[in-house]
Amino acid sequence: MSEEFKERNGVEEGEESFAELFEQYSEGGGDNLNIGDKVSGTVIQVGESTIFVDTGTKLDGIVEKAEMLDEDGNCTVADGDTVELYVVGKDSGGIKLSRAISGIGGLAMLEEARNNNLPVEGKVESTCKGGFNVTLMQRRAFCPVSQIDSRFVENPEEYVGKTLEFLVTKLEQHGRNIVVSRRSLLERDAAEAAETFVSDTKVGDEVEGTITRLAAFGAFVEIMPGLEGLVHISQISYGRIGHPEESVTVGQKVKAKIVGIDHDDKGRLKISLSMKELAQDPWDTLSATFAEGDKVTGKIVRLADFGAFVEIAPGVDGLVHVSEMSYTKRINKPADFVSEGQVVSVKIKSIDLEKRRIGLSMKDAEGDPWLDVAEKYQPGQKVEGTVEKQEQFGIFIQLEPGITGLLPKSVIARSEKPAAFEKLHAGDTVEVVIGEVKVNERRISLTTGDVQDDGDWKQFAPKKQKASEVSGGMGLLGDKLQAAFNKKK
Repeated sequence: MSEEFKERNGVEEGEESFAELFEQYSEGGGDNLNIGDKVSGTVIQVGESTIFVDTGTKLDGIVEKAEMLDEDGNCTVADGDTVELYVVGKDSGGIKLSRAISGIGGLAMLEEARNNNLPVEGKVESTCKGGFNVTLMQRRAFCPVSQIDSRFVENPEEYVGKTLEFLVTKLEQHGRNIVVSRRSLLERDAAEAAETFVSDTKVGDEVEGTITRLAAFGAFVEIMPGLEGLVHISQISYGRIGHPEESVTVGQKVKAKIVGIDHDDKGRLKISLSMKELAQDPWDTLSATFAEGDKVTGKIVRLADFGAFVEIAPGVDGLVHVSEMSYTKRINKPADFVSEGQVVSVKIKSIDLEKRRIGLSMKDAEGDPWLDVAEKYQPGQKVEGTVEKQEQFGIFIQLEPGITGLLPKSVIARSEKPAAFEKLHAGDTVEVVIGEVKVNERRISLTTGDVQDDGDWKQFAPKKQKASEVSGGMGLLGDKLQAAFNKKK
């Protein structure tokens, strides 16, 4: 109350409250607010059954406390909170506010709601052809499926049983034909929120919001009532994810950075968000987490012709070259040996922080089977192996995973039973003898075990006889002829 008003009217201290009310009433109080206007105000006091709100005018707003209770009967606001409500009536006593018109109301109230674009609270009872059956103010209304939400409706049943706010778009036949739209209300709120958002924010600002829905390409975050932004799947985290549901859930509170503000072809506001940019880059702390020589577990996230990329930490990938995949198998294509999503053990061979590259080895993590070959396999030792394949120059025989020896065809040819080896097929089990072991060259030569060396076979062959020794080769008759010949001489 102005000092001039007090002095002119002789107002004493005890009469100030009454005089102030009189001044408000005489000057019109809240004449700048009309029924249907949306008011953003601060809660002045939460009473036993009524909540008083500062409307920004000389008259306080009044809202029934029952409208601000949650499902458990607890009041959702407190002194000092900011609320957004609609003007549904006013008189000299104050401005009546409401979240939405609800309860038992007459046809006149519905007409007022339609004429002033006031939201009406209704319950979605069931689905029907083309839309939904909605009960509002004890009357049946119809909401087309395209008007139940601002987005495409994939599952109509998810709306059944919910109490929502609608705008009355058609009211005919004395209330027997009522059509409502929730989409119009959502779009109206979104337009108001977008206008406020654009004027108050810029790219680079941080915002908080609630995840409202998930799609294969990202997560939608409600920044303010009626306004959503999109966090693309690549901007959710540094780690690779196949679907947003692997990292976030609907209803989750998140913080994000605004990375883009634009409009689509229809002029609608598009807000791009990034949660990743507010998180710490894992490469910044990599040296404190990993070192060359470490053995770690990771998930294969991508395959290429030359190898497989393995995620050893969220946002940190390393490459396993095809030559580093196995000591025990010959691998031509990584896809023949591993698959995306597979968890593998790897050993870190190199780390280049500047280029953000990590070299990994799967075979070193498993261990080199050739390390103790010299002790396990000695020349002349009989072993049993499995035929891998037949080649023109010999047979490859696996002695154990990763250890394969060669049985040359030249050795088979000198065997007592060469046919037995020539008939072998891949997968057959055969007994062979270790010939020569060359660990440095990773080679083992094999023999059949019944072959004489080239330098030994001559001792078993008949010697070439001299002419004087030929008779000796004829036995007793030769000796007699030789004796008779000598007597004649």
